[in-house]
Amino acid sequence: MLQQFLFFTILMGFLITVLLSPVFIPFLRRLKFGQSIREEGPKSHQKKSGTPTMGGIVFLISITVTTLVMSGKFAEPSSKTLMLLLVTLGFGVLGFLDDFIKVVMKRNLGLTSRQKLLGQIVIAVIFYLIYRQSGLSSDLSIPFTDITLHLGWFYIFIVIFWLVGFSNAVNLTDGLDGLVSGTAAIAFGAFAILAWNLSQYDVAIFSVSVVGAVLGFLVFNAHPAKVFMGDTGSLALGGAIATIAILTKLELLLVIIGGVFVIETLSVIMQVISFKTTGKRIFKMSPLHHHYELVGWSEWRVVVTFWSVGVICAILGIYIEVWM
Repeated sequence: MLQQFLFFTILMGFLITVLLSPVFIPFLRRLKFGQSIREEGPKSHQKKSGTPTMGGIVFLISITVTTLVMSGKFAEPSSKTLMLLLVTLGFGVLGFLDDFIKVVMKRNLGLTSRQKLLGQIVIAVIFYLIYRQSGLSSDLSIPFTDITLHLGWFYIFIVIFWLVGFSNAVNLTDGLDGLVSGTAAIAFGAFAILAWNLSQYDVAIFSVSVVGAVLGFLVFNAHPAKVFMGDTGSLALGGAIATIAILTKLELLLVIIGGVFVIETLSVIMQVISFKTTGKRIFKMSPLHHHYELVGWSEWRVVVTFWSVGVICAILGIYIEVWM
């Protein structure tokens, strides 16, 4: 019965996105909300210029409606449900502002890095204050050990680092058709299993709502993409998965389950450090998915490979938590 409930939650999220997208995509086209492609990116991406962006709005609507409706059927929406929606929609609004500046105001870089970072920190601090007020644990468990760190108010630095770090990591990964949609579905699915195993049903319902919503978006975002999620979607998904890790007290396990996002971010950091210190590049281009494009892989091959790595990371994360 409970498994059927989760299945219908995924189905609801999927159907809302699939039904809204054919209406929303032409609306974005009429508003001329088309993606601008960076000239320094792979040349093959120039043909994507003008593809509608801000599609993340669609699955954010789906996630919100599905979570509230299905949470209401299972039990009243909990404080964890509301915190998850607060962070997800907060980062979504921040991403929307970034996209809006890029598309409407024709400033290709969107918000400045300082403005974006400030917005992310403000949302993280608000979440932390609500988290503390709810009486939730500020302990940090170290995987593979019995060590638990009692951080108290210092836990705020973990919260800020995780929310800012993973929202940006997912944002960096969003560079190929369907890449983030697929890897996010896999990672959120893993956390849904873990949350259910921990009897955190409110978090599990939210997680499967995301799975259904992004799989519905993938129908239109798979290569060749008819719509991009934009920062509206990627920042929201990154903030959401970091929040799930915090609420389930599996913060460090996110590094493994979200391994694709971590690897993509590390590739950018390594590239920058190498170029600034030696004047040489480690990769042909970063993030890492662009490197594989430039060595001759097709876009679809890169995406499927990264999805496969995401599945391995998810299975490994579940194995570590449940069986080790």
